[in-house]
Amino acid sequence: MHHLYRAYGLTIASELQLPELLPADPDHGAPDVTVTCERIPPQGLAGGTQISPFAWVNGNAFWLRVPNVSRFLVTDASRIVVDPEPGIDEASVRVFMLGSVLGALLFQRGFLLLHGNAIEVDGKCLVCLGPSGTGKSTLAAAFIRRGYRVLADDVVPVDAHCAAVPGFPRLKLWQDSADQLEFGTDGLTRIRPKLQKFNVPVPGRFCDDALPVRWVYILDNDNKDSIRIDPIVGMDRFQPLRANTYRRHFMEGLSLRPEHLKQCGELAGRVHLARVTRPRSGFDIDGLVDRLLADTREAG
Repeated sequence: MHHLYRAYGLTIASELQLPELLPADPDHGAPDVTVTCERIPPQGLAGGTQISPFAWVNGNAFWLRVPNVSRFLVTDASRIVVDPEPGIDEASVRVFMLGSVLGALLFQRGFLLLHGNAIEVDGKCLVCLGPSGTGKSTLAAAFIRRGYRVLADDVVPVDAHCAAVPGFPRLKLWQDSADQLEFGTDGLTRIRPKLQKFNVPVPGRFCDDALPVRWVYILDNDNKDSIRIDPIVGMDRFQPLRANTYRRHFMEGLSLRPEHLKQCGELAGRVHLARVTRPRSGFDIDGLVDRLLADTREAG
């Protein structure tokens, strides 16, 4: 039996239950993506190229092994095969399926993928980028607490029109971030059983429409005691987008570098781009939201 879901503008028919996603209308037509559970050869892709210790590519196919969790195969931008390890919990399979694996499929479908969060502000999209640990999801949760809506968490696809495409209504928050923002975690599921990181559903604060990306902020931190926002101008605008591409080695392994360079250049030419440096600890998250909102108004 297939369950029907929607995410990233796609209808997904899946043998796996994916409760993080929104249900799809069964009358919508043929699915864009199918997810099945089948055996996957364990040695990688025959005749393919190994792009990392656990990933292979071969033309339109992408093979990934997550040790002690599952093997995954993505083909033709439309099919995902999952081969879980015996006894593994479904939550652990889903966290990689909804991240790296869907990311590979979105690369195959021609999206620019940014590693960050997307927030609706006045009918446009604010995107916050940065490596893990810079507080992207915490910042998105702070915006939600202020009444704003989120389009995507962790993976932000940008289409050919430089619009952010909505994912699904969920944030992933560590326990300490949830405590700081007074998001109760009782009754929430952990993204993996042994992690103090939770799936936080945000159905009432989810924007299900693609929105033009207007502001992009690169999050960073240092030992200073104040928040600083510095515009990025000229030729320096391209590199931050490239550096904050989601799973960049997937994109490069799939031979998408020329298209990726073009996508980064087009987006850099359309957005207000700035670097946000905040204290490493003890900073005011609501103060950061205020500073960002003030900067969006100034940039227009």
